Amino acid sequence: MSYEKVETLIVGGGQAGIAMSEHLSKLGKQHLIVERGRIAESWRSRRWDSLVANGPAWHDRFPNKTFSGISQDGFATARMIVDYFVDYADQIKAPFRCGVEVQALCRWNGGFRVETSEGSIEAENVVVATGPFQRPIIPPVIPETAGITQIHSADYRNPQQLPEGGVMVIGAGSSGVQIADELRQAGRQVYLSVGPHDRPPRRYRGHDFVWWLGALGMWDAEAADPSTQHVTIAVSGAKGGHTVDFRHLASTGITLVGMTRSYKNGVMQIAPDLRKNIAAGDANYLAMLDAADAYVVRQGLDFPEEPEARLIKPDPQCMNDPVLELNLAEAGIRSIVWATGYTQDFDWIKVDAFDQSGRPQHHRGVSCISGLYFLGLPWLARRSSSFIWGVWRDAGYIAEHIAARGKQVSLPRADGDITGPVI
Repeated sequence: MSYEKVETLIVGGGQAGIAMSEHLSKLGKQHLIVERGRIAESWRSRRWDSLVANGPAWHDRFPNKTFSGISQDGFATARMIVDYFVDYADQIKAPFRCGVEVQALCRWNGGFRVETSEGSIEAENVVVATGPFQRPIIPPVIPETAGITQIHSADYRNPQQLPEGGVMVIGAGSSGVQIADELRQAGRQVYLSVGPHDRPPRRYRGHDFVWWLGALGMWDAEAADPSTQHVTIAVSGAKGGHTVDFRHLASTGITLVGMTRSYKNGVMQIAPDLRKNIAAGDANYLAMLDAADAYVVRQGLDFPEEPEARLIKPDPQCMNDPVLELNLAEAGIRSIVWATGYTQDFDWIKVDAFDQSGRPQHHRGVSCISGLYFLGLPWLARRSSSFIWGVWRDAGYIAEHIAARGKQVSLPRADGDITGPVI
C-alpha cells in the first residue's frame, strides 16, 4: 500500500503551525501543514464579534512582521489577526493544505502514519500544533431540560444572539469579563460568577503589563512540569485596553457572585468565596505594582509615579451581602454563557504519549515518543508558550530538534535554549 510521504507533518494551521513552518523552512526541512478549516480558523469562527487581542499590537505578533492599519499600542481585532496570519503564511510561503481533517495518528515503519479525510500520509515527524483551545468545557451542572439557553463563550457572538432576559456568565477570566460587560452595556441584567484569577494592571507607570512581564522576567518563568496549568487571567484589550476592576463592573449593574456549585429545581447554589476570590485578585494586582516599583528603583528609571493605581474602590453590596442561592426564573435569567475554558482533544493520537490524566508527556514540546512533538500548549516551556510570540520561540527549539534528529546527530540538550524574538 502506498502513502503520501513527508518529512514533517504539522497538524494545525494557526499561530503554532505557521511558526513551526517558518523555522523548518529556515532550516531547509521539508514539511506540510494540514488544517481542517482555514488558516487561523479559530480566530474566524470561535470568537465573538467585538473581540480584540488582549495584548497590544507591538507585542502580540511574530518578530518578522508588524500589524498594519493599527497603532502599535492598539489592540487588534479578530479580523486583523486573521489577516495577519494569512499574510504571514503567504510571506513565508507556508505549504498549507486546508480542509483536511486528521482522523488518526499511529506508529508506522519507524515513523508515523496519519489518516486524514483526504487519504493517508507517512511522516518521519509529526508536530501537533492544534493549540490550547480544542474542546469547550461546559460543566454538567444544569440539565438541557431546564429550559435555560446554555452556550460556551466559543459559540457566543453578540447580545442579540441570546433570548431576551437576564444572563448569567460563569467564569471571570478575560472572556467572561468582556462578555459580561458587553451584555450589560446592551441593557441586559447580568450575573457574573467569579472564581480564582490573576488581575494584572493594564498599564502602570507608562507601560503595558505585558512589557512589565518581560522586564520582570515573568514571561520566561518555566513550567515546573508538563502538567502545570494555565492561570485564569482577568485582562482586557477592549475599549482601548483597561484594567479589569470587578468593583467597577458591579457599579455598572452587574451582580457578582462566587463560584457556582450545583443546580437543583431551578436554583443555583453559589459558593461563599466571592470576597476571597476578589481579594486574591487584588493581592495579585498589588504585587505586580510592588514588583514594578522595585524594578524602577533598582534600574534608576525615571518612570512617572502613579499612586492612584493603588486605590481600591469600596466593596459593592453584592460583596457585602453575597448571593448564595439564585433562583434563575425569579432573577429573570434565561441564558447562561459558560466562559469556563477548554480541554485538550488528543483522542486521534493512537500512541502512548500521555500520562494517566491524558496530558502529553513531553519536555519543551519534545514528546516521549521519538519524532512526535507538541507546540502551542500553555506552559509548554515557559509562561509565554501559548502566546503568539512565545509559540514562535518554542517552534525554534523544536525545529532545531527535528533538524538534528534528521541528521542523526546529538539532539539539542533538553536544558538548552534557542534565542527567541526580542519584542
